[in-house]
Amino acid sequence: MPDESKRGAPAGREAAVTRKTIRSFTATRQDLEMLEAIARYHGFSKSGTITSLVRKEFWRLFPGGTAAVKPDRGARVTGRHHGD
Repeated sequence: MPDESKRGAPAGREAAVTRKTIRSFTATRQDLEMLEAIARYHGFSKSGTITSLVRKEFWRLFPGGTAAVKPDRGARVTGRHHGD
């Protein structure tokens, strides 16, 4: 099986391409209306809005990251670090 992380990379290049996965979730009609309103306000897609909100909440809860998710190199980390 070919390396899925390099799918779509030009021949001879080793640049990794992030593979997108379609996921679904359950939400009420009101939840979807709220999501659509927030997405329109920020000019994002609904998927982009969800991703942005998840990232903000993750870094708020885990400013130093977790064992599986580390801050990007050079990121300014404030608050409690993972493992403290």
